[in-house]
Amino acid sequence: MKKTVEIYIDGACSGNPGPGGWGALLRFGKKEKEISGYDLDTTNNRMEVIAAIEALKTLKICAYQIEIYTDSKYLKDGFNLWLPGWKKKGWKNAKGQQVKNQDLWEKLDEIVQGKAINWYWVKGHSGHIENEHVDMLAKAALKRGLMLKN
Repeated sequence: MKKTVEIYIDGACSGNPGPGGWGALLRFGKKEKEISGYDLDTTNNRMEVIAAIEALKTLKICAYQIEIYTDSKYLKDGFNLWLPGWKKKGWKNAKGQQVKNQDLWEKLDEIVQGKAINWYWVKGHSGHIENEHVDMLAKAALKRGLMLKN
């Protein structure tokens, strides 16, 4: 049986676009690691995808099963449902328009290669302990960015 790494991620944005933050909690057994970051000109969707990318980049071993929990249907569905079609269509969506955040989707697609990942959607702001925690990390990162800007 493969060992499992749990990853909880969230993004936040003040204005959309505007300053944003992301947060992630990685759990392997009893070990936990928190990471977060910010961007002063971004969107909520970009912060969600960046949270996934940055969390996956921290994993040193890819032989584990990875469980990713997100409150972003854009991220979960984007990866599970839309990404293969976007790639086949030359990064065009169903309407024939350029895929938004293509740069990040390409990075995410590259970083997941060789990894066994299951994606789970959790309802945001519903009392899910880890989701509330990463929401707090994302908002704190956003505030850090704003303080550094001023």
